[in-house]
Amino acid sequence: MAPNSNGRWAAAIRRLGICCTGFGAAWLTKVGRSLLCGRVEADEAIIGGPVKGKTGRGVTQDEKNTLIFGAVEVIVYTDKQGDCMEKAGRLRLAVTQRADAVSIRNFLTAQVQPGSEIYTDGWKGYSKTALADYRHVLHPPEIHALHIHRAYGNLKTWLNGTHHGVDPKYLQNYLDEFVFRFNRRKTPMAAFQTLLGLAAHKIPVGYEKMTLRESTG
Repeated sequence: MAPNSNGRWAAAIRRLGICCTGFGAAWLTKVGRSLLCGRVEADEAIIGGPVKGKTGRGVTQDEKNTLIFGAVEVIVYTDKQGDCMEKAGRLRLAVTQRADAVSIRNFLTAQVQPGSEIYTDGWKGYSKTALADYRHVLHPPEIHALHIHRAYGNLKTWLNGTHHGVDPKYLQNYLDEFVFRFNRRKTPMAAFQTLLGLAAHKIPVGYEKMTLRESTG
């Protein structure tokens, strides 16, 4: 069930005789995670479709579109040929109402260890106030936050392909499931072990609390 990539956990959980109203991703919400560290790419994305007469962040005024924050670690390593390479590490995603400095600061404080390098595209929300505890680095124009954009592309494909779109009020839960899967993509059985650990050692959380929509700003 946990390593299954189709994202339909609820049916699998019910087949095991476990009551599961809603969807299986709710099991993974509201659990503690360690902070990202080192080199981190941060950016925003809009989840939803186009809106007539609106462009950019203006499309979030439509009730079917949602603004989200994302941050992903960038791991630098040397391949077998001795070349310096990069790959995406752990990911964090969160729904937000705004992309202003306060909201960005709240997101980074909750997800990234102070002192880390934050790579951004220079959006005005990434101000000195928002990044007071971090080292701010602007992406070279030709790179365009490669790793976080790939993560967003995979997220949108997963939401539209597997789930055929999701209700905005439940989006954070789906983001949590995607992050859980993304961070264990190289070790699928680790997802199963983590799921068992959460079930065995975490304090139970009621369904009503798990399905509350959260925001970083």
